[in-house]
Amino acid sequence: MTNARQPEETPAAAAPAPRGAAFLLAQIGAHAAGRFAERVGELGLTPADVGLLRMIGGRPGRSQRALAEDLGVVPSRVVSLIDGLQDKGLVERRRSVEDRRNHELHLTADGRRALGSVSRTAAAHEDDLLAALDRDQRDLLLGLLQRVAAQQELTPGVHPGYRTAAQKPRRSRD
Repeated sequence: MTNARQPEETPAAAAPAPRGAAFLLAQIGAHAAGRFAERVGELGLTPADVGLLRMIGGRPGRSQRALAEDLGVVPSRVVSLIDGLQDKGLVERRRSVEDRRNHELHLTADGRRALGSVSRTAAAHEDDLLAALDRDQRDLLLGLLQRVAAQQELTPGVHPGYRTAAQKPRRSRD
């Protein structure tokens, strides 16, 4: 038996907490994204599927090329994503009547139903995530986050996960 002194255990509450809004935004964002992925996974979808369904549902008839431009990705990336949604019976490609070289994207009836399920899931997800806040606090938080997103030049409604850093370089602040 030794008389070596064992280090004292420090309770987690006494450990210094990371500081800063950027860290908390990253921590909450990662948590929220993971939980959202789990929730939509129960619907047989990925977060990328959800984003595309929302964009197509919000502007039916847009071309694959236009969707790629809106997302800031190469068109071949959109083709593979749309292939997956088409295989699930959620999206259909229709030849454009204006330009037969283009395909217009439309939700199928199943796609519209899936989007409705996603909307309900997203609302429940947000309610769970923001349960600690009352309505006024939620509205304030939303407004502040919208200001930060605008200042950072994030495209409204487009998750930056569709892009790579090489596809959309950050603006220099020098």
